[in-house]
Amino acid sequence: MVTPANKYAPPKSEVADVVPDDDIKASRGSRLGASIIDGLIISIPMSPAYFHAIPLIVRAGPAVQRNAFAAWGVIASTGGWFYLELLWAVCILIINGILAYRNGQSIAKKWLGIKDVRTDGSRVSFARIFWLRNAINVCISLIPLVGGLYGLIDVLFIFGSAKRCVHDYIADTIVVRA
Repeated sequence: MVTPANKYAPPKSEVADVVPDDDIKASRGSRLGASIIDGLIISIPMSPAYFHAIPLIVRAGPAVQRNAFAAWGVIASTGGWFYLELLWAVCILIINGILAYRNGQSIAKKWLGIKDVRTDGSRVSFARIFWLRNAINVCISLIPLVGGLYGLIDVLFIFGSAKRCVHDYIADTIVVRA
């Protein structure tokens, strides 16, 4: 005897994540370029304070040279340059935050025409970009010995077939052409 099909049962279908094709993913070169440009936007204006602080750090001796907080204290003691540049860095971070909130982009990603999205193609939230892509990454990087190894592994993951770094896997994001 054949049992009749249950007309109240849910439909049977295969459910899978929608992963964008490789042809819409950002190239490794454009991701590297965006990272370099974003770094330069922050660090070049900060360089006068560093150049003023280097002789002070050298004169302070090994105790300051081995302690990052003490070195930053010496850099802060350079006075006006440091605080002016710190204001610049905060402004850039605010602009990057606004762009990340609106489009999943930083200044350089906007210039290079790439952006962050979720692996299903949906818009990535600001909280996901800030906490999972950046804050966790920075916290892991601050751990002595482990942080340097993590940083190396994070960037080397880009050479996998998925073109995703470790921070992309943590945040469940991909970088695509905008």
